[in-house]
Amino acid sequence: MISQAEYRQRREQLMSQIGQGTAIFRSAPVAVMHNDVEYNFRQDSDFFYLTGFNEAEAVAVLAPHHAEHRFVLFVQPKDPEKEVWTGYRTGVEGAKERYGADEAYPITELEEKLPQYLEKADRIYYQLGRDRHFNQTVLTHWQKLMRTYPKRGTGPMAIESTNPLLQKMRLVKSPTELEMMRQAVAISVDAHNHARKFAQPGCYEYQIQAEIEYMFRQRGALGPAYPSIVASGVNSCILHYVENTRQMETGDLLLIDAGCAYQYYNADITRTFPIGGKFSGDQRIIYELVLKAQQEAIAQVQPGKPYNLFHDTAVRVLVEGLMDLGLLAGDIEEIIKEEKYKPFYMHRTGHWLGLDVHDSGVYKNGEESWQTFEPGQVVTVEPGLYIGLDIKPVEGQPEIPERWRGIGVRIEDDVLVTESGNEVLTAGVPKLVEEMES
Repeated sequence: MISQAEYRQRREQLMSQIGQGTAIFRSAPVAVMHNDVEYNFRQDSDFFYLTGFNEAEAVAVLAPHHAEHRFVLFVQPKDPEKEVWTGYRTGVEGAKERYGADEAYPITELEEKLPQYLEKADRIYYQLGRDRHFNQTVLTHWQKLMRTYPKRGTGPMAIESTNPLLQKMRLVKSPTELEMMRQAVAISVDAHNHARKFAQPGCYEYQIQAEIEYMFRQRGALGPAYPSIVASGVNSCILHYVENTRQMETGDLLLIDAGCAYQYYNADITRTFPIGGKFSGDQRIIYELVLKAQQEAIAQVQPGKPYNLFHDTAVRVLVEGLMDLGLLAGDIEEIIKEEKYKPFYMHRTGHWLGLDVHDSGVYKNGEESWQTFEPGQVVTVEPGLYIGLDIKPVEGQPEIPERWRGIGVRIEDDVLVTESGNEVLTAGVPKLVEEMES
């Protein structure tokens, strides 16, 4: 678990960057599933990263220039009658005692108290988000302070996004964050290995999903990090297939893309294997091509190397392989430049991983310069090939023989950038052909 000392260090790091500014963060809204039934609450990741506070209807304010209150929380006050229905609240005093706030107020006092933390700031740091009502609250306070600036001589002259600062901080994981991610990975690895043994001809996809998600919760995870994909047969060619209703047959490929969330930190793993024990000849050819692309891509995840290199590496391996199979034809450089491989491989090879499955962090610095890998970053590496029944080649490319149609393969691992190279955190799930057929 992340300590309060680490949350405090994160706030101090951010405040050292905003100088005379004031940063405002809003908790996640309560989402309604249907009528008055609510989804399980999931805190906003930036808010959680800075505070560890896991309740709705809260606002965090960081005001490094304030004489007394540098970290302020506005929270729901204690209310025994309401807590009977919706659970215990930390309350105003608890916000100071448990979460280290210099001052805390009931959320109902936000309009009254917030101006004192803004009036001497030179700018407001706030990411305009989906909460339109709160966006308007911040803008209204800013406009009022702008109007009175000539009389006071102080006040925020601009609103600036917190994203560039927090994205850079969140991108490199602390040792404790990596502990949380390793736990999420360990649980997810065991669930994948169990699912591969459990999956047999005649099983339904939802039965595999149930086994995986049972293990997530049984081992202490919050649950799935994202909707679990259990895609057999031609369903493996649908990138985000989540119906999970088909009955599996001998000879099917089964693609499982599933990972758990542990203390809000996530794992993300994909494996594809044959139902009934053996790949067909054509399935094995496609599988080995994707595996080769992934292995060569992982080798490019190294400190100092540009982010795009592992994707470019995977694309080249896949294109070369598809050309050898007669599924693409022409000049390889032209095929890659004009993305004529996209009917078979339509997504990027990975993404940042952490508090969010598609975690906070930039991929490019401007139009031409890519982010370079640094120790402590975690990225997924997940090439795939998807030859759907209705796939149509790019104009001028070969027709696709029936023998390949219906084969979908993706292989995904979570990779930590280290000082000397990388560590495949999810290596505990087999992926070599002989392992997948055992």
